[in-house]
Amino acid sequence: MNNFKKPDSSLWQGRKSNADLYLHEKVICVDAIKKESAKTFAILSYACDEGVKRNQGRVGAVTGPEAIKKQLAKMPNHLKNNTQFLDVGTVFCVDDNMEQAQQTLAKTITTLLKNNTFPVVLGGGHDIAYGHYNGILNAIEKDKTIGIINFDAHFDLRANTNGNNSGTPFYQIAEDCKTNNTTFNYLCLGIRDDANDASLFTTANELGVTVIKNEDFNLHQSKKIQEQISTFINSVDVVYTTIDLDGFSSAYAAGVSAASPMGFSPDIALQCLQTIIKSGKLISLDIAEMNPTYDIDNQTAKLAASIVHTVIHSA
Repeated sequence: MNNFKKPDSSLWQGRKSNADLYLHEKVICVDAIKKESAKTFAILSYACDEGVKRNQGRVGAVTGPEAIKKQLAKMPNHLKNNTQFLDVGTVFCVDDNMEQAQQTLAKTITTLLKNNTFPVVLGGGHDIAYGHYNGILNAIEKDKTIGIINFDAHFDLRANTNGNNSGTPFYQIAEDCKTNNTTFNYLCLGIRDDANDASLFTTANELGVTVIKNEDFNLHQSKKIQEQISTFINSVDVVYTTIDLDGFSSAYAAGVSAASPMGFSPDIALQCLQTIIKSGKLISLDIAEMNPTYDIDNQTAKLAASIVHTVIHSA
């Protein structure tokens, strides 16, 4: 099944400087992934919202990656001249086969990491996480442990008894860890009581999930939060960070499937990202649930693009 397409260079447009002052001038759209010797960041798109549909959410995230790239393209470039910034293409969902899309995503992530390239994956539903995690798992040494840090209103720990969807990825990962007799290392930032039923809190407790609830996820609690994040990071070998845009208040991120005004703000999220980056263990990152259908003046796409901009200029 052919569910991967080459990057669309027409998405990378903006003010022209002829001096690589903007990211659309810096980006290189590549047809094939190769070994990189210089520091390299790769934008990889996951154009799939089949998981959101299965989870009874509002569809539209399939066009999320394009919306983010259009905003990212206009942003200034402060990368060093020898730092590579690539667009490596799009994984998409064919005939509602989300599982096949996840497999292609995993293979592409593995290829990027084995070629010394840092993946920044743009979604798409949060089912992105299952494919992304498996791509990392297949790329690293077998004895290394992966810590998952999820910025999110939801645990996404729903059982997949009736099938996989955007609400099941971390449950699937936990089950795989049980099968492989490995540790499930999962830190959730911004979890809300009004976004998770009681059974999900029970599941999280049984799986040993580290949780910082939304009411405690703010700058007033910054010192404690950074200590908790650092403790978690110190317990693992590498870190995979995933950011679900519906964790943010709809004041900042209306363009998601499950928007709420009760989410967290960008300031605490960006501060935590700096802590994660400075640890030196961040291996890969994705942004999920960008849904342009419900965005207002591209604000959610701009938020996502600004997060990517921060990461590539800090990592």
